[in-house]
Amino acid sequence: MLLDIESLRTLISVVDLQGMTRAAESLQISQSAVSWKIKRLEEKVGRNLLIREGHSLRPSRDGRELLEYARSIVDTHDKAVHRLKSSDLSGKVRVGTPEEISTARIWAVLSRFNRIHPKTSIEFFVDRSFRLAAMLAASDLDVAVIQMLEKDRRKSDKDLWRDHLTWVCAPDYQYATGVVPLITFGEGGFYRPLARQALSKAAIPHSVAFSGPSVASVIGATEAGLGVAVLAESSIRGDLIKWPRATTIPPLPDSTYVARAAAGEPSAVATELISEIVTELKAT
Repeated sequence: MLLDIESLRTLISVVDLQGMTRAAESLQISQSAVSWKIKRLEEKVGRNLLIREGHSLRPSRDGRELLEYARSIVDTHDKAVHRLKSSDLSGKVRVGTPEEISTARIWAVLSRFNRIHPKTSIEFFVDRSFRLAAMLAASDLDVAVIQMLEKDRRKSDKDLWRDHLTWVCAPDYQYATGVVPLITFGEGGFYRPLARQALSKAAIPHSVAFSGPSVASVIGATEAGLGVAVLAESSIRGDLIKWPRATTIPPLPDSTYVARAAAGEPSAVATELISEIVTELKAT
């Protein structure tokens, strides 16, 4: 029995990214190609490697056992290949992303970049988008992924994807009447003024009840019933529901995610890293 590297890589991607579609995007192949590789691998080993539950996938017991070997095999293969093909690019690059970026995908970018360019070093930051933008402006970062409204986008920004903003609340705390307690990310970002403006236009009385420093804190406060919040749809987790009262409020605009370099001529390392980020994260 011979197991090919790319089939093992596909299995790892499907499990780590929790789906065929995301794996296909990450590997830059079609979803049918991902399905075919998994089917071929299962036929070779004579075992079912994935358990399909609706739209979700998880490894079977045999799949988990094979994954342990697959990670080691693929990692060793990639190290050998990149050792032979590694570039002479050198230098340090400071990169930042907001926390809502998939950790699996961004770590895949940074890990691959380090393997291909072993003479480079990366300093990685996670913070809110408005802080990352300020760090770029102050040249404290070289590259960042930033969430913003379309009107704030620059010509030099590299588009990644758009995300719809939506109102959310806890099922048992829907605030159908009266003053609405608002959960926000605090001052500096565009969520709070956007939310307050929308509520004011709809003549809905409100007050800020909670300001959190992260998506996790805002989701936690909303799940606890402390108020309603505006979140990007891709960030919604847990038991949150769309706020029913939002049907009386003007629609919120979409947000956009971009890759941005610091002002001035970017270094060769920064330029190459932006290219890798766009390749990995850009919506197709």
